[in-house]
Amino acid sequence: MNSINNLLSFSVTDNHVRYIGRTLFQNDILWCALSGSGISFSFTGQKLAIEIQGDDRALSMEDSMQNEKTRIAFYVDGERILEDMVTVSQKTYPIFDSEEMETHQIQMIKLSEAPMSIIGISKLITDENATLLPTPEKPRKLEFIGDSITCGYGVDDSDLTHTFSTKTEDMTKAYAYQTAQALNADYSMVSYSGYGIYSGYTEGAHNLSELVPPYYTKIGFSRGTVNGQSITMTEWDFQAYKPDMIVLNLGTNDFSYCQDFEDRQAEFVAHYQQFLQTIREKNQNTYILCTYGMMNQGLIPSIKKAIDSYQTESKDEKISFLPLALQLESDGYVVDYHPSIITHTKAANVLADKIREIMNWE
Repeated sequence: MNSINNLLSFSVTDNHVRYIGRTLFQNDILWCALSGSGISFSFTGQKLAIEIQGDDRALSMEDSMQNEKTRIAFYVDGERILEDMVTVSQKTYPIFDSEEMETHQIQMIKLSEAPMSIIGISKLITDENATLLPTPEKPRKLEFIGDSITCGYGVDDSDLTHTFSTKTEDMTKAYAYQTAQALNADYSMVSYSGYGIYSGYTEGAHNLSELVPPYYTKIGFSRGTVNGQSITMTEWDFQAYKPDMIVLNLGTNDFSYCQDFEDRQAEFVAHYQQFLQTIREKNQNTYILCTYGMMNQGLIPSIKKAIDSYQTESKDEKISFLPLALQLESDGYVVDYHPSIITHTKAANVLADKIREIMNWE
């Protein structure tokens, strides 16, 4: 803690903030990769600013990198006051400035997903009389494991001639975040666009390079680096966050490879069942709700078969399946025919009701 011109600079430790999602505190910087990761804290004071650190991709001028930089947002008392695309190695964002002492709830959230880039939160800068305290944990905890749908892929761009960009990705407008908000629950997102359980999205060959299970036990995979080093593949401590329920929404990308091939669907069933075993091993008392269907529904029978086989072998009763309705053209599409905000909201309403029923939550 250093005094600079009557201001104080705090490191982003868990004494001052609550970490959201899977994060890594390293060398006095909190690194966030996955969608929705960030910080939450209560601030009492007159002035507040937050200093961030960009990854190596933030400064890149390569054309291929321009749609892969990190998108972030800042909130005061639940209202988004500022958002930005991170294109610098370091930047300080003014959050609050008042002549009087005031108390506010502050959040900073990473809106874009992990594979493309990461963001570091390095300092909280306040007036000398300010206090910073972690916000209390919510009474309910959810984890979402998914793909581009969970990430909010293209949700801010309804022009179907456009392609993917982190500039138009916002996980707070997707079904998972909306569900957590509806249930007043903390959340953690483990989601990667184009990824699957048995195959990532493909227009032909089996895509083995974009699979969620190899990264589920890690903090998160990203091509974003810091001084040339990858820092997010550290093992995740499953004791740090124990969800009451895990929502598993994968299969959409697998279907691009499986199609109606019986042998491929059989392999998908085996891999899905194996992933359920991994999830249960790491979350022994958590209810697992499997869901799927917003963009295609060809693997519903296979998912049901995988769950049935898993339950037969494990005798696990804390698992079930909820098919979600296929998106409607009348509700609109966004980039690459992904779900619109209307579709996400419909899915969130159905999912929240089902979770309330299963968990007996009011």
